[in-house]
Amino acid sequence: MDDTRRTRDALLAQRFVALADTLVDDYDVVDLLDQLVHAIVELLPVQQAGLLLLDDSQEPQLLASTSESTRVLELFQLQSNEGGPCIECVHTGAPVTVEDLASHEGWPRFSQVALSMGFESVHALPLRLRGEIVGALNLFGERARLTENDRQVGQSMADMATIGILQHRSSLRASIEAEQLRQALASRVIIEQAKGVLAEFGNVDMEAAFQALRSYSRRRNLKLGEVARAVVERQLPPQTVLRSGQAHS
Repeated sequence: MDDTRRTRDALLAQRFVALADTLVDDYDVVDLLDQLVHAIVELLPVQQAGLLLLDDSQEPQLLASTSESTRVLELFQLQSNEGGPCIECVHTGAPVTVEDLASHEGWPRFSQVALSMGFESVHALPLRLRGEIVGALNLFGERARLTENDRQVGQSMADMATIGILQHRSSLRASIEAEQLRQALASRVIIEQAKGVLAEFGNVDMEAAFQALRSYSRRRNLKLGEVARAVVERQLPPQTVLRSGQAHS
């Protein structure tokens, strides 16, 4: 193994450790992906990199880039009806390699803009995990030729990004579900408190108090928890709610 390969392997290991360290609770996924696109430029014979991510509507959006020129080129690709290599990669889930944009027949407008910025080649690697495509890692260079080992390194970095993105989404879903559960539990507590207030004020049992609470909320299309909180906080007179229950019965 030559010194260049050893140096890159050591750098690759360092970058993986640094990226893995960010995969903790409350990590910033944008910062993670920004680190990744800059790391890929260090590791591969390319000059710039960008990353597209599919949003909730399955439309690709630019999330990270190593330079303003890369950002402009990626945005041009997103806004053009012609598409480009990165869009193709996202849609097919397959790597795209164009080593000479000047002689490539596809995406003439994209190629013209890329060439005007000094980019003669482009490589797009899919962000995917078990068949799920979430985006693409895009590499731009001056006639950059990637070896098979280069492609493996690039795909490994793309896989790292995919794991980070999917973990972030999973964490968000878990947080939403946890918050919904917390709110449900809090609502249940306040409802029990309101039942107690109504039962004591109206000298009725807890079941009658609950029926009055539910009847009031339904007649006014209000959430049960909101009505209960208003009763407990004395914003809603108990007799008003109890009369609703009596009318319902």
